[in-house]
Amino acid sequence: MNSLIQCSHADFGYENQDAVVDVTMEVNPGDYVCIVGENGSGKSTLMKGMLGLLKPTKGTISVSDELKKSGIGYLPQQTAAQKDFPATVGEVVLSGCLSRRGNKPFYSGKEKALAEKNMERLGIAELAGQCYRDLSGGQQQRTLIARALCATDKLLILDEPITGLDPSAILEFYEIIRKLNQKEGVAILMVSHDIANVVKQAKKILHLKREVLFYGTTEEYLKSSAGHIYLGGEL
Repeated sequence: MNSLIQCSHADFGYENQDAVVDVTMEVNPGDYVCIVGENGSGKSTLMKGMLGLLKPTKGTISVSDELKKSGIGYLPQQTAAQKDFPATVGEVVLSGCLSRRGNKPFYSGKEKALAEKNMERLGIAELAGQCYRDLSGGQQQRTLIARALCATDKLLILDEPITGLDPSAILEFYEIIRKLNQKEGVAILMVSHDIANVVKQAKKILHLKREVLFYGTTEEYLKSSAGHIYLGGEL
C-alpha cells in the first residue's frame, strides 16, 4: 500500500529547538490515526510538519503524488474571531475550493457544485444562506468539515476538533467522521485530548511526549504501558 504521508526519523521544531524528535509513522489511504499526548508534547508541531508548514530539521517526510495533486483538508482549532465570522455557510464551504481556483478571479460552476455536494453530504444544504456565526457549535463544525472536503477527499487533518462542543454535538461529530472514514474511505489524522472517545473511534494511535512513546493499532495501545499510564482511570 502506498502511504499518503510517511515520516522517517523526522524531527520538527522552531529556532534551533526541536519540539518533536525521531518520528517514524505513516498515514495510509483509509487510515484513522489519532495523535495523543499531554500539552506541550509536540502534537501541534508534528501536525504542522504533516501539513508542509514546517520542514524536518532531521530525517524525512514524504507525501504521495496523489496527495500532492489532491491536497489535504485541514480543520484547525477555532478561535473566537473565527466563530464570529460574518459570512454565509455557503461562502465558508465554497472557500475550501480556493486552492482549486488558482489564479482565476471567480469560482467555477464545478467548484460551486462541489460545495453544494459537500453541504448535502454533511446535512447542511438548507443552511447555505444562513450566517455562519449564528449557527450552533455542531452546525459550525459540520460547515468546516464540508469546507475541508472541498479541498480534498483523500485526507482530513483535524486539530482538537471537539473543543467547545456540547456532548450531543461531540457524539454527532464522531459519527460524521466515522462515516466519512468507513463508508467513503477518507483518511483521518486527528489531534485530540478526548482519549476516552478516541480509543473507541481511531484505528491507530500515535502517543507523543516529544518523541514517540507508542505508534500502532488501538488494540495494541490499550495493552501497552504508554496506554495504561495515559488512560489512567479515564475509561
